[in-house]
Amino acid sequence: MRGRTGGFLGRFSGPLLLSAALLGAGLAGAQITFNRLNLVGTQVQSIDLYGAEYASDLVLSGVMRISREEVENAGTIVRVEAFGHTLLLPLDEDQQRATTDFNTVQLDTERVQARTATLVNGNLYLPLDTLARGLGATYEQGTFKITPATLQGVSSRAGADSDRLVLDLTRDVAVTDELRGTTVTVTLRGVKGEARRYTTRGAFVPTAEVARKGDDLTLSFTLPQGSGYRVYRVVRPGGARLVVDVGPGVPRTTPALLDRITRPLIVLDPARVTGLGRDVTLEVARRAAELLNEAGWQVKVTRDAATALGLNQKLALTRRSDVYLALDLGRFPGSQRSGVTVYEPTGRAGSQYINALRGGAQIPYGNLAVGGPGGTRRLSELLRGELRGGGVTAKQENVSRVLMLGEAPQAALLLELGWAGDAGDRAKLGVDERLQAMSVAVARSVATYLTARASNAGRATPAASGARQ
Repeated sequence: MRGRTGGFLGRFSGPLLLSAALLGAGLAGAQITFNRLNLVGTQVQSIDLYGAEYASDLVLSGVMRISREEVENAGTIVRVEAFGHTLLLPLDEDQQRATTDFNTVQLDTERVQARTATLVNGNLYLPLDTLARGLGATYEQGTFKITPATLQGVSSRAGADSDRLVLDLTRDVAVTDELRGTTVTVTLRGVKGEARRYTTRGAFVPTAEVARKGDDLTLSFTLPQGSGYRVYRVVRPGGARLVVDVGPGVPRTTPALLDRITRPLIVLDPARVTGLGRDVTLEVARRAAELLNEAGWQVKVTRDAATALGLNQKLALTRRSDVYLALDLGRFPGSQRSGVTVYEPTGRAGSQYINALRGGAQIPYGNLAVGGPGGTRRLSELLRGELRGGGVTAKQENVSRVLMLGEAPQAALLLELGWAGDAGDRAKLGVDERLQAMSVAVARSVATYLTARASNAGRATPAASGARQ
């Protein structure tokens, strides 16, 4: 084991190993006593090994991540990771030699002389004073404390194409960030500190707010249009820094799914029905699309008077939609049915991916990719309400095994404008005011639904009154 440990020391330009004479012949049998250790508030067992306090990797694993690595020409290296720090300790099976401070260990990027790891009865033990030194902890015999995570201050710097916020912390902590619409929220887990609003001299982040949320602190600010942001940590001796850069000079790297709320896709799919003298489904779709487009919404109509998308093209568009609305007329030989009906799809979707997410599978931003049946029901209620406000009474029914409805990942409906075989429905569909009322109802209900969805997600939207006339 001397040769393997010596390889590690030689590689890191450390001192030579202690000589056998210095070790002394009378210390061959290790003197071990068991102690009680307060490890970050929890009572555990430690040992006294040649006058130094050690704890096993099993005991320490609740506070830090410990692993072993075989390094060529260096033997076994114990890697310790916690609180943003990485420690590399050679494993020396000679317990007495391991407990001296003539060993070379690496604390982050610094190489120092300190006690190192060893084995006791085949189990891995690590020196508490070395761990405390490398992890920024407070240690004295029997007590190992981690510095409380505290926000010490917030500073800022203005730049030509980006601003910088710097949060000084007593130690490294877990951090998450989230963009909702134009608001970025950075959460610092388990951090203490003062909640207050900060004013900067920056052009891109003029203000930022630190608030308390349970045991955590949050930093929030408005992300300017056309800007990106990045969050990263800098761990240093005695503390850590959280750095946030914001501005057009920072690439926007947020998932494309997050843009769906601010730029949702509405697909209107009018069926082609002949024999009525006018293309009523297309007229309603066109008028509704014009109203929505004028308000800034993104709308695709699957056909015009001369051409139509093929099945595969239509499926691809439907699978990207945030609202899919089919428009049709009831057609069945000999049927006595009449009137307007809004159909809601039931049963399993055609896509296994959609079914999996609706069945509870969790993926990041999954609710933006696939909505539940509640969205369809809400849109149905809005549409029937808007129709009623325009003087059109609509029934509600369920329908299954309709290809396009089953492929739509979000809200999807079939609006039946009437029945082709009913003389009364045909007469009503020949009245321009009725087609306009239906078009306005479609546009208003879709705009209201998407505005509410965006508001619930905390995101910006096109004009909420968008489809009104």
